[in-house]
Amino acid sequence: MHARMNHPVMVLPEAMNALQSLGNLTKQGLPEKLLELVHLRASQINGCSVCVDMHPRIARKLGETDERLFAVSAWREAPYFTDAERAALALTEAVTRLADREDPVPDAVWSEADKHFDERELATLILSIATINVWNRLNAAIKMPVGVWKV
Repeated sequence: MHARMNHPVMVLPEAMNALQSLGNLTKQGLPEKLLELVHLRASQINGCSVCVDMHPRIARKLGETDERLFAVSAWREAPYFTDAERAALALTEAVTRLADREDPVPDAVWSEADKHFDERELATLILSIATINVWNRLNAAIKMPVGVWKV
């Protein structure tokens, strides 16, 4: 398998710098394992094979268990997640699926996230969700094959 073109962030290195800087900012203030769960869930929704492959690898290096990683797509029915993680995953789904409902981020989803995260943490979480969605869209657009980028 081959990508349709060189990755846009390789063609425009300034874009790589900007996305990496934003990614680094979102690693401050929230547990990295939580962010990897968020990245995995958004990537599953978006069908980004590169990120669905990459983010569990990163999460494992951070100490995440296979049990939890395998259950991310069914987090509502799985007993492995805290209330804060569930709130983050629900917010991830809402922000990733903006066009799927009349009210893209329902008040109930927002209120639950707001119970578990302060304003700075919510800002970090939203920016992290937005950033992974950018990566997912770039990879999907060019059909980036799994395994090209190693972690």
